[in-house]
Amino acid sequence: MLVQSFDYIVVGGGAAGAAVARRLAEAGLGSVCLLEAGPSDEGDQRVLKLRDWMGIAGTEINREYELEPQPHGNSGLRHTRAIVLGGCSSHNAGIAFKPLDSDFETWVERGAEGWDPAALAPAWERLRERVHVETAADENPLSRAFVEAGVEAGLPRVRFNQDPHGEGIGRLQLNQRDGVRQSSSVAYLHPLAALPAALEVRTESPVRRLLIEDGRAAGVELAGGTLRAAREVIVCAGAFESPKLLALSGVGDPEELRPLGLPVHSAVPGVGRNLLDHPEGTVMWEAARPIPPRSSQFWDAALFAKSEPALPRPDLMIHFGLTAGDVKGALSGFPEAEHCFCLTPNVMYPRSVGRLRLRSADPDDRPRLDFGYFSDPEGHDVAKMVAGIELARRVAAAPALRPWRGRELAPGPEATSAEALREFAAATQTTVSHPAGTCRMGRADDELAVVDPRLRVRGVGGLRVADASVFPAMTGVNPCLTCMLVGERCAELVAADA
Repeated sequence: MLVQSFDYIVVGGGAAGAAVARRLAEAGLGSVCLLEAGPSDEGDQRVLKLRDWMGIAGTEINREYELEPQPHGNSGLRHTRAIVLGGCSSHNAGIAFKPLDSDFETWVERGAEGWDPAALAPAWERLRERVHVETAADENPLSRAFVEAGVEAGLPRVRFNQDPHGEGIGRLQLNQRDGVRQSSSVAYLHPLAALPAALEVRTESPVRRLLIEDGRAAGVELAGGTLRAAREVIVCAGAFESPKLLALSGVGDPEELRPLGLPVHSAVPGVGRNLLDHPEGTVMWEAARPIPPRSSQFWDAALFAKSEPALPRPDLMIHFGLTAGDVKGALSGFPEAEHCFCLTPNVMYPRSVGRLRLRSADPDDRPRLDFGYFSDPEGHDVAKMVAGIELARRVAAAPALRPWRGRELAPGPEATSAEALREFAAATQTTVSHPAGTCRMGRADDELAVVDPRLRVRGVGGLRVADASVFPAMTGVNPCLTCMLVGERCAELVAADA
């Protein structure tokens, strides 16, 4: 069995992992090996051509995850993750938002000391040096009509990432350059032939377990051998696979590990808890005329709004699609049409919390995912979703969209009561694919925190986690750039500790 040694091993070449690996290699701290379970994206136009992003769903680089039954939500929903260099930044719609200061202030309140906006500013500046962001082109008349309709409905026209974040409607910014996706792999790793000498990237190298010896991460186990880490192992495998990998390696809740025959190297009961996501609804209309195909990626515009005027910040986001919704949901039984457009309200700050557990001790098994959608006792999340559906209808009824608006396909004109809309939301709810929180940061006295604010795993030396799983609370906006920022921040912390 082949055994090789590096100073640092980064597990997962996704949004955070690519940034961590590149920055560590540039810091002169020693040798770095980046391990990605999937293939390279270099030269793969399915990934690189952002406009074609929805076609990735049926390919081998798309991994589906089933959910446990959802008593209050859509049990038929499937989550998808990308198994390719760049991770979900090579898989998503490329919607790019600067993280919100208010979100980081919430993180600090929940124990993430050192993650305030001022402390993160240098990492953000470094990220922006590598990741190109541009505003979606104003080239589709229906997207333009949506923005005009929102203004007619009372929302201010805004420039996202440039104007102060608040209520408003406008064209989205995308991490793309002239139609080419600016994923973490494109921004931090391409061209692979010109990587720093200290960095080795290995694709199609899924990690089966972490090696933990004498209370310290000593390396990783692959299908074909073992890699040793002289200094640190940094897990960046995402909100599903990072907690799964920790648990398989003996870091987790002893009451869950022991029945599966797994060792307990560190009792960390928070592993897999705090599973978060943005639930999303779909409000869809038949288009009264053919929709021109001109678009960056068919989701060029969005709005933010308050469900109640007295709220201090927006709590509803609605993406606008030049296509049918229901990419991952279940709208079976509703009318269909050749030309459709949709508004997809999502709950920015959901209160429902779920949990991830191992299915077995087999690394090839998918974890058990129970998001607990709409399970918060106060009914907060479903109420916000109903408010979002009602807002979507108000915007669609504005004069600018009238020439485009045909019959309402979902939920349908007969669904008018709050109860009918709640039933519709629960039956057809989908996701913006933003799972997070399963290895969350927290204070030393927080027994359910998995990592400390320096991203170090409790009870295991030389082991960190850096990806969306460390979020203490949900971000209000699409989190791709936030994940890259976590990678930048992690490299900064590792370098400081070294």
